[in-house]
Amino acid sequence: MAAIDCGTNSVRLLIAEGDSSGLRDISRQMRIVRLGEGVDRTGRLAPAAIERTRLALVDYAADIAKAGVDAARMVATSASRDAENAADFRAMVFDTLGFEPEVITGDEEARLSFAGAVGGLAAEPPFLVVDIGGGSTEFVLGTAEVDAALSVDIGCVRMTERHLHTDPPTAAEIAAAEAGITAAVDRGLAAVTGTRARTLVGLAGSVTTVAALALGLAEYDPARIHRARISAEDVAKVTADLLAKSARQRLESPVMHPGRADVIGAGALILRIIVDRSGADSVIASESDILDGIALSLI
Repeated sequence: MAAIDCGTNSVRLLIAEGDSSGLRDISRQMRIVRLGEGVDRTGRLAPAAIERTRLALVDYAADIAKAGVDAARMVATSASRDAENAADFRAMVFDTLGFEPEVITGDEEARLSFAGAVGGLAAEPPFLVVDIGGGSTEFVLGTAEVDAALSVDIGCVRMTERHLHTDPPTAAEIAAAEAGITAAVDRGLAAVTGTRARTLVGLAGSVTTVAALALGLAEYDPARIHRARISAEDVAKVTADLLAKSARQRLESPVMHPGRADVIGAGALILRIIVDRSGADSVIASESDILDGIALSLI
């Protein structure tokens, strides 16, 4: 099966075999395409952003054909859900892949993320799963299944474009971002009663990059990052360090993806505020996320 997740910042592909016992990866790929660039300001997907995404999907289509998959599903999330010209994006995907993307709701995005994150997780439920994307963050509470979910419009790209204009950001810009993020986080936690969770699980590139930095890795190593438990103190320390640096200085870290360096400060800030406001003493970083949930939905 082939699963594609197209978010505000990246488009990712998972080709896997699977049955009721779980997934076995054949290939995982990720491209930073910044589909949601400027959409918070203009309400539209930029032609250049659509073209960057098309080029990534051309390569993915070749890999899917080579693998001879039996089933494929692509979901598109925050940016393509919000944009006025989302129909142009859907038409491009159909022309490139031969099938349309499913522009899913925030609630469905949250449920797929939860399914991918908690399968086989040896930790104490209930779980609060937070998926910090480029344009939105999903809050999901559940045990074996989802009890409550909410998507809020805070993400690393959206908050950077809205608040963090200086490189590195000023104290005033960070304070403005903190105020907006805190209001949205409190709304999300209240909606899902997130403070009753016993385990906080964080998904997506902002979380895994913070985890890699906290672990002091010499290179980005998914096996080391997956299900690593990062203390609240370390999350706060890494966030402060990232916000004090310019994008160029962040790139000096061997775990930093070049396409994430300019927005990771906002992503880390969202994570730090979620940890603070939920009362969690740590967060478990997960490399399994919505992409795995999409693949599992095809079984």
